[in-house]
Amino acid sequence: MNYFKHQLALVETENIGDDTRVWAFTHILSGAVIGKNCNINDHTFIENDVVLGDNVTVKSGVYIWDGVRVSDNVFIGPNVTFTNDLNPRSKQYPVEFEKTIINEFASIGANSTVIAGNNIGKYAMVGAGSVVTKSIPDYTLWYGNPARMMGYVCKCGQKLDEKYNCGSCLTKYELINDQLFEESK
Repeated sequence: MNYFKHQLALVETENIGDDTRVWAFTHILSGAVIGKNCNINDHTFIENDVVLGDNVTVKSGVYIWDGVRVSDNVFIGPNVTFTNDLNPRSKQYPVEFEKTIINEFASIGANSTVIAGNNIGKYAMVGAGSVVTKSIPDYTLWYGNPARMMGYVCKCGQKLDEKYNCGSCLTKYELINDQLFEESK
């Protein structure tokens, strides 16, 4: 075992990458796949058909249900809620759960809800308390209920100005056909 497991965590999977940390009162089911160098905080539940990439942070109180795919370097804030069934009924299960994909370097703020089948683009940011009811493009900032696009964000996480420049790391972007691209130097 090349990862840390708190003595009060229940880890049923053997698919956990090196240097991952699993903290107290976490339960990971046998089918889950967890990447390298992840940090899975207290009171987290990860179901069977879940894949976490490398360097993922899952804060406390997050439940990740079947069908969720989390790419490398994603941040999932405390008490984020994922759903996986658009028409839930007790003891009635779909043939296959909805897929939700969280792309590289995306960040989801505390207490947000991500409705099943919606994807979050790379480097996108979801503000705390948001309800994601549709897919979110790369490099965009969304918040509210329902979440709405409120601007663009840099790779470093800062909101871009009206000319698509980052005041923090000084990276410049250009918008082409509603997609943000880093300007070549």
